[in-house]
Amino acid sequence: MLNRVRSAVAHLVSSGGAPPPSPKSPDLPKATSALPAAPPEAPRSPPARAERGSAAPAKTVEARASFSRPTFLQLSPGGLRRADDHAGRAVQSPPDTGRRLPWSTGYAEVINAGKSRHNEDQACCEVVYVEGRKSVSGAPREPSRGQGLCFYYWGLFDGHAGGGAAEMASRLLHRHIQEQLKDLVEILQDPSPPPLCLPSTPGAPGSSDPSHLVGPQSCWSSQKEVTHESLVVGAIENAFQLMDEQMARERRGHQVEGGCCALVVVYLLGKVYVANAGDSRAIIVRNGEIIPMSREFTPETERQRLQLLGFLKPELLGGEFTHLEFPRRIQPKELGQRMLYRDQNMTGWAYKKIELEDLRFPLVCGEGKKARVMATIGVTRGLGDHNLRVCSSTLPIKPFLSCFPEVRVYDLTQYEHCPDDVLVLGTDGLWDVTSDCEVHSSGPSSGPGGPGHPSGPWLASPQQQAGFRG
Repeated sequence: MLNRVRSAVAHLVSSGGAPPPSPKSPDLPKATSALPAAPPEAPRSPPARAERGSAAPAKTVEARASFSRPTFLQLSPGGLRRADDHAGRAVQSPPDTGRRLPWSTGYAEVINAGKSRHNEDQACCEVVYVEGRKSVSGAPREPSRGQGLCFYYWGLFDGHAGGGAAEMASRLLHRHIQEQLKDLVEILQDPSPPPLCLPSTPGAPGSSDPSHLVGPQSCWSSQKEVTHESLVVGAIENAFQLMDEQMARERRGHQVEGGCCALVVVYLLGKVYVANAGDSRAIIVRNGEIIPMSREFTPETERQRLQLLGFLKPELLGGEFTHLEFPRRIQPKELGQRMLYRDQNMTGWAYKKIELEDLRFPLVCGEGKKARVMATIGVTRGLGDHNLRVCSSTLPIKPFLSCFPEVRVYDLTQYEHCPDDVLVLGTDGLWDVTSDCEVHSSGPSSGPGGPGHPSGPWLASPQQQAGFRG
């Protein structure tokens, strides 16, 4: 029984020690090419098929045809059907073919317990090459692979209300990050501070002298320090926004239904960037110590942001909700009484006189896993959800949902790591049934590289995933 609970943790496991192997290693997938104008459909595990001889309606066949799993699982049609079986709930992990994912990444997944027809989650693991767009001086330069950058990318996408958003994000988000980094290739390779402005293209709007628009210099007592690290963080944040905007544009033509939480890791130039938008979680286990690399964004943790938006833009509440929070739903007979409340500025509670507007449903209600925004959704950040409406209403919820991630940075060069150190990514399906300490204690006794191996990644086993699947 101990061995069943000892080895791998729910979704993505990668290590953090020394710099990773060269992208030319045979263990690594081919680097991703530049972002095309119309990104092609990435190859994925083949779609599930209707049983032979069945006369399913066209809509049903179309829905099943859209179901797929991450490419690196290499599922056969039979394996895909098993992955979609709610009764068996088979644990899926990459086959042992000798070809490892970058950094010996481990992965395991299992379909939810009947919450949706298909597994709406997705994952991605890529090595991405970025070629600079142009030099800082503005002059074009000859393409040279030695002048570019390579980053490692892992992503978990926890879908809800449909799998379209998670599917699209798993195919395209790393390409948006790649596109955002193109302007930074030369800057990131230069140890000097980043330039405040990049030269504009001659003849382009805004290229004329704007000195007459600049106010007195006395108000600029000093120049803000901008680091290379903050440029990468900004590139990741912009990529999330562009991904969300693309989903909004293409949600009808490409059937991008639902939304997804997104947890992404980028390794670039010795640093690990962990970007989280949703309620997934990432931790680093270093020398037995647990280091949180994300926090969960829920109606409870973002109550004040949501209330502030409702206060500043009451039209978003549609006359159906109040931005104030009360310990419980107010009854009409309590009008005129004084009850505990708190608003967007408060962390504590105070008393106020109950008025007619306070009888509206609270913008944020419930607690723990039952907390909801507008009585509908339990996460406050993520991608998609552009068609989400309040139940039995046309009131949109998207204005209260942020697509921007929180990005935390971990500098691998500042610490010494042992072979058992790992980075663990998991959706809420893992963290709902286990704690950080339990995940830590279930780790391996040594990395696959053996004693003295600097990076020490390890692969999640189906046995342990089965122990955690609930």
